[in-house]
Amino acid sequence: MITDIHLEKFRSYNNESFEFSPGINIVVGPNASGKTNLLEAILFISIGDSYRTHSLAEIINNKADTARLETHGDKNDIRVAYLERQGDSASKQFKINDQPFRRLSFAKRLPIVLFEPNNVLIITGSPELRRNFLDDLLEQLKPGYGTLRRQYKRALTQRNNLLRQGEQVASQQLFVWNIRLSELGEQIALFRHELVEAMNKSAETLYRKLSGGKLSLQLKYNCNLTIEQYGSQLLHQLEASVNRDIERGFTSHGPHRDDLQILLNGFDVQTKASRGEIRTLMLVFDIIQTQLIEAAHNKKPILLLDDVFSELDGARRQALTKFLKPYQTFITTTDADIVIQHFSQTCKIIPVNTSN
Repeated sequence: MITDIHLEKFRSYNNESFEFSPGINIVVGPNASGKTNLLEAILFISIGDSYRTHSLAEIINNKADTARLETHGDKNDIRVAYLERQGDSASKQFKINDQPFRRLSFAKRLPIVLFEPNNVLIITGSPELRRNFLDDLLEQLKPGYGTLRRQYKRALTQRNNLLRQGEQVASQQLFVWNIRLSELGEQIALFRHELVEAMNKSAETLYRKLSGGKLSLQLKYNCNLTIEQYGSQLLHQLEASVNRDIERGFTSHGPHRDDLQILLNGFDVQTKASRGEIRTLMLVFDIIQTQLIEAAHNKKPILLLDDVFSELDGARRQALTKFLKPYQTFITTTDADIVIQHFSQTCKIIPVNTSN
């Protein structure tokens, strides 16, 4: 839990402070007033990264060279984040109780879960979005997974660079990266598979409870390889596909090509799912990741809901409201009345009126 936050030159905020309730916080204001910027700030200082951009320079107010965030926790912990513009990019540094860090490790992160309308694209969008969902969640569940993820991306980049050299590339060079990719890829696939299996344990029950129906729900890690022999089989694929990969200029096999398959009554939701079914699936995914993160950290995560209530009908709003009660929650909206009517406990209203 966090009790307050102070923002200097962060996005649309020049110098602003906010105090928070340990329960429901409703951030209200018109469109482009800074509501989402406040949620981004809470997430950034909690996990050390942004969900809206890969360019840290975008986070700094466009009239400034530096930005600073400071927040206090319920145990008097003080967290500070600094950003400094460096050309088109920016550097970041953190302090927790005056101890400096370049990056927030698993142990230094505050558990946090973001609910936003774009989460629906995890259900309906490209395989890359589902892979990123699994990997982002694993970074909050497994110490060291972020490092593993970065190592795989670097190895994949190295192999792809060699492939673009065409037939001049030495087979021995490729073989070294085939080995490296198969070793790292096996670890990633095993972690993802275990996560999907853990999600499966409660997914169907949750879906039926939220929808009031009896449809079956199954999640599958779709990799076209035997999970127990993923590494050896991937190495064989990489060796067998060298000529084709050289022609294409990229690596055609590995966990960067795998997918999370979502089946309702045996049908892939990519081909057959109603709008209501997709919205329910989005809630199922949000709730499951909350439960898994809470179990991994033995601590209730902070929940951020960016304009989610407007996307749900009455029944789904009620179900979400019941789930939110034990958590410190931040909900953005243009109309606080839409949200307030669903909560019996006191809600803290936080008006914002900056402009982007």
